[in-house]
Amino acid sequence: MNTTTAQIVQTVNEEFNFSIDKFPLAGPDGLKTPLYALFRGDNGECISTQSVTKQYVPHTTDDVVALAEAASEVFENDVDIRCHFNRGHYLDVKPTKAERRAVFGTADNVIPRFLISASYNGKAFRASLGYYRDLCMNMSMLRMVKGTTTHIRHTTNLRPCMKELIEQFNVLKESWADLTTVIDNMQSREVLVSSFLSEVYGEPPENGRGRTQHENRTEAIVRRVLSERARSGRLAPSPDSPLKVSVWEIFNGVQGYTQHDATRKGSPSDFERIIAANDDRYVKQAEQTAMALLA
Repeated sequence: MNTTTAQIVQTVNEEFNFSIDKFPLAGPDGLKTPLYALFRGDNGECISTQSVTKQYVPHTTDDVVALAEAASEVFENDVDIRCHFNRGHYLDVKPTKAERRAVFGTADNVIPRFLISASYNGKAFRASLGYYRDLCMNMSMLRMVKGTTTHIRHTTNLRPCMKELIEQFNVLKESWADLTTVIDNMQSREVLVSSFLSEVYGEPPENGRGRTQHENRTEAIVRRVLSERARSGRLAPSPDSPLKVSVWEIFNGVQGYTQHDATRKGSPSDFERIIAANDDRYVKQAEQTAMALLA
């Protein structure tokens, strides 16, 4: 869809229609302290993981709007935007189908997307260029590919910085060519599934619940990889030899399992699962293993 600036502003404002307020923390018997915490203005939820000082100025929804506009400008406003809040603002900005790149045949395609996090931890905002994979609906990133992550100074009133923000997102988008080159290399290199998973998860315990969990996870990843392999039109693996697939397939098998299948506390939303998978230690180890194979 062609998204106008007004539609972008409306979408973000509707999703983040609350303020973040700073209030002082008190000690026993109302004793004053120099510490403050942050609270949602609509439901009073404390979002602080640590206290802040009197000088700390939290960013606003308008600052998040500026980030969304700058990111969408890079794709000429022809984007889809998703929003999520979890102790900070998260944005997923991806262009329409015109930007898709084929990895294998007509079924295994990837499309670029920006994942933007604006947390209240005093650190810089982070914007990363990753990919959405049509075949399995994975939304992932390869952090070890140079130029796919940038940091934006944590400040308020980002509106005057729009030109600078757009330039940063343009630089980020330019790394799409490097990212797809790495993806193509991953697709062209085969690896034993058992060997790759051993590098990621280690050897299973000798017995007990840990071994059962290890085996169940391995079976789930293999089922995912084989299902995607069939749906993409790749050749069926030989039943008479150890299973070998491309590095691309097994990396996405691990990432996809973590994003879609791994047990999570509560009932996390799709967006929360994306965020959790991108920060998961096994997904990071899978990327390190994959990059080592390409070196």
